[in-house]
Amino acid sequence: MISNQIDRNDRILVVDDNPAIHDDFRKILNPVSAMAAELAAAEAVLFDEPTNKPTPIQFRIESAFQGKEGLELVKQSLEKEQRFAMAFIDVRMPPGWDGVETVSRIWKIDPDLQIVICTAYSDYSWDEIDRTMGRADNLVILKKPFDNIEVLQLAHALTKKWYLTQEAHQKLSDLEERVRLRTSELQSVNQCLQAENEVRKKTEEALRGSEELFSRAFRASPFPMSILTLDEELYVDVNEQFLKMTEYPREEVIGHTSKQIGLWADSKEHEKLLQTMSAISSVSNFECKLRSKSGIVRETLLSLEHFSIGTKPHVLAIAQDISERRHLENQLRHAQKMEAVGKLAAGIAHDFNNVLTIIQGYSSLTLSDLSIPSEIRNSLTEILNASKRAANLTQQLLAFSRKQMLQPKPLDLQNLIQQLTSMLDRLIGDDVHLTIRSKGLLPCVIADEASVEQIVMNLVLNARDAMRHGGDLVVETATVEVDETYAKQNPEALIGTFVSLSVIDTGSGMPPEVLSRVFEPFYTTKEFGKGTGMGLAMVYGIVKQHNGWIEVTSAPNQGSTFTIFLPSGEEQVSEPDAPNATLTPAVGAGERILAVEDEKGILDLARNVLRDAGFKVYTAANAIQALELWKNHGSDFDLLLTDVVMPGGLSGKDLAEKLRADKKDLKVIFTSGYSINVLGAEMRLVDGLSYLQKPYRAETLIRAVRKCLDTP
Repeated sequence: MISNQIDRNDRILVVDDNPAIHDDFRKILNPVSAMAAELAAAEAVLFDEPTNKPTPIQFRIESAFQGKEGLELVKQSLEKEQRFAMAFIDVRMPPGWDGVETVSRIWKIDPDLQIVICTAYSDYSWDEIDRTMGRADNLVILKKPFDNIEVLQLAHALTKKWYLTQEAHQKLSDLEERVRLRTSELQSVNQCLQAENEVRKKTEEALRGSEELFSRAFRASPFPMSILTLDEELYVDVNEQFLKMTEYPREEVIGHTSKQIGLWADSKEHEKLLQTMSAISSVSNFECKLRSKSGIVRETLLSLEHFSIGTKPHVLAIAQDISERRHLENQLRHAQKMEAVGKLAAGIAHDFNNVLTIIQGYSSLTLSDLSIPSEIRNSLTEILNASKRAANLTQQLLAFSRKQMLQPKPLDLQNLIQQLTSMLDRLIGDDVHLTIRSKGLLPCVIADEASVEQIVMNLVLNARDAMRHGGDLVVETATVEVDETYAKQNPEALIGTFVSLSVIDTGSGMPPEVLSRVFEPFYTTKEFGKGTGMGLAMVYGIVKQHNGWIEVTSAPNQGSTFTIFLPSGEEQVSEPDAPNATLTPAVGAGERILAVEDEKGILDLARNVLRDAGFKVYTAANAIQALELWKNHGSDFDLLLTDVVMPGGLSGKDLAEKLRADKKDLKVIFTSGYSINVLGAEMRLVDGLSYLQKPYRAETLIRAVRKCLDTP
């Protein structure tokens, strides 16, 4: 009997010992915002379904707080024939089973369940999980903390995968049943052939109907399908989807083997499949690479089943092209890796800037003493210069990690590039021909001008270095409308109007292994001493901080094209700030300063420098100590000098808000090893608030304090 149509399954199991996680999943997977509708539309495009669905999928979510409880819910779902399509399972769920053991036990009773393992960086690696479970076709790893959109995408994709898998199993089962019925009918015909001619005729008619039914199902299948002889591996029949995927005409396939037409990209995979088929009668989701006639290699899942036509054994093969899915998975993993590296770089830069502040501060303070010997002065100057070079490197790290301070404003990108043309000509040399062109009028972009200049300079210099013997360099701008189809092919892309900037060279190009790492910090193919490997990493970080993305295409000896996409904007250029009145000299007049810093070396430096300059300084190692000092001297303080990031639960921003609520005219200077507006959009640097980037020199600190106090 042919089974019924498989329905879309929207049931999801969440296994986590933290109740808050369950609430988060419910909010993410059943949103009430427009985001859900947009994702439903994207899903429709992704899976070639009608785009006029009235409402997005509302997932039915059940919760379990331990692995045993989750296993019991899965058992109940099977008994009630209300199976779960997928499950989000945390790795660590003390004191019971961990996530890996829970998944292993669940798969023993429901091997088709799609699993998302939620794990932190310190948990199991993919290799460990793969070795433990012995399979990976139904498993995805989601790193914590996870992104809402990522969770939604996984939910939609994996429930759809469960549906397609069940549908494929169903179709295969239906086909097997039809073949069995056909074989049974043939045997009946042979038994009854000598007895009654009329029965033979009726049976032949039934056989023709069965063959027609099988043929229609075979031809109409959305999956590439083929029938081969078991012994010779000769193709007997293939459907149109098979011909479309392989790009071979039917006459070049029928009567030939897959090896003869060069279908296998890796002969070892073919040998492995033959060994597997010799041991068992069916194979499900065998991963392999198949090559089309034009040379395109596609990631493919093969499912094979033995059956007989008459007395001769045959094989029914069903293929599924998963190349696009693998491409998206690789892009997602790359984005996650770059995000992790960015966080690491930001942390290193922040801590290193604290150290450099102490080095630069005390070096400059000592150099202000005119009595020190010249040889010591020279040594201190070298130390100060080295610390400046180190500070520049930390700025590059912060640019990559999207932690630099930006001053975005409406910017004419085309005009900016024209202004840079003369300088670019000088940089690239006489053997490189530079062309500037634009595809029509461009809308403005909301961007930081200095940062965009950095992007252009780094991309042009990178292109120049790739053309050692000269060549052509094109800088091209255009307006790009990004739709859902384009965004589906590039996970970093956003839908809307963007201005693109492309730098195209005719240089040496890059092989795939270099292309995959081109934006990693400190990765370079240049000779030692001729590059830090931070140029393209900085470009990547700046573009991402501007809510854009970057794409690159390259091949050996075919040049490279780097294209950045920046959001367009219609905001008006703000009026420039009026020049400040002439400031008093950078010395103190007894003003009372509250300095708050958790790094003792920096706190001691600030106290010594400011006291020597004529200020009265009170120090605190954290916000709590600062609040105690404020109780006794609050009304007397003229300025708060505070680090932004501090331990104890109260940041420098929180401290400033509390103190300015008590004294509205209190001047504040924020300091940080991050070059970012860590104050947040809700508290910008308005009148009375300033920002001092670490590392800073002694004279820089004095001038910043004096300027902040003297600014109305």
